[in-house]
Amino acid sequence: MILVNGKAEDRINITDRGLQYGDGLFETIAFRQGVAEFIDAHLQRLLAACERLKIPFSQLDLLHKELETVYQSCNGSDCIIKIVITRGSGGRGYLADSNIVPTRIISTHTMPNYPESYSKKGVSVRFCQHKLSENIVLAGLKHLNRLDNVLARNEWTDTSIAEGLMFDQSNHLIEGTMSNVFIVKSQQLITPQLDKSGVAGIMRAQIIKMAKQQGLTISESTLTLDDLTNADEVFVCNSVNGIWPVNSIDDIAKTYTVGPVTQQLQAVLSKVEH
Repeated sequence: MILVNGKAEDRINITDRGLQYGDGLFETIAFRQGVAEFIDAHLQRLLAACERLKIPFSQLDLLHKELETVYQSCNGSDCIIKIVITRGSGGRGYLADSNIVPTRIISTHTMPNYPESYSKKGVSVRFCQHKLSENIVLAGLKHLNRLDNVLARNEWTDTSIAEGLMFDQSNHLIEGTMSNVFIVKSQQLITPQLDKSGVAGIMRAQIIKMAKQQGLTISESTLTLDDLTNADEVFVCNSVNGIWPVNSIDDIAKTYTVGPVTQQLQAVLSKVEH
């Protein structure tokens, strides 16, 4: 199903700034067993991001109604719901009309069918050669300018590699192409600081919250390749896949066990109210 501004439609205006300039944001939501998981957190992040980018989005009530229509159309089936908000349609040029009305796009997609072993036994990952761009204004946002991730993800086709890890211009570990990353060292949980690049994922926020509730030591820090290779445990996460332990890094022949902290967080996550 696809809704554009509440109407069943699979096309947008050619002048839409989301198409012309990547001027917008998106959210990817897992819809499982009739529940849009972490929907409140997704919508709160969407509103906060619109505010940061000065997109005059005041259509939350309409978006809620449209989401209800989408939920019903899923008819109990699991799927992915994607919400895109663009600044709207306007003329050529970077300056946006102050009277522009944002565009709302909601679409449903098949739930990916990853092997169960990804969660239980872990995944193999690789290092991406493409480096993330740095911009403190855009850091953390899930904006439509995702060329860094597109280029990085297209570096490999080997299906035995589930994810690629991305570094910034200073060779600091930031994220996966579609995930956030955590390491565990001496029982301490650490995730990269996202003040210059990367996406501050919904699952990342949930894991930070859960870790604090569980009494785990958690920090957001600058991480290097040495920190990664010397870690006791590594895992990647997003709101669709949950937590995937990393069992090996292809480029450096490094292996990890699915350790106790990762297992603890997976167990807690399985009981979280979405």
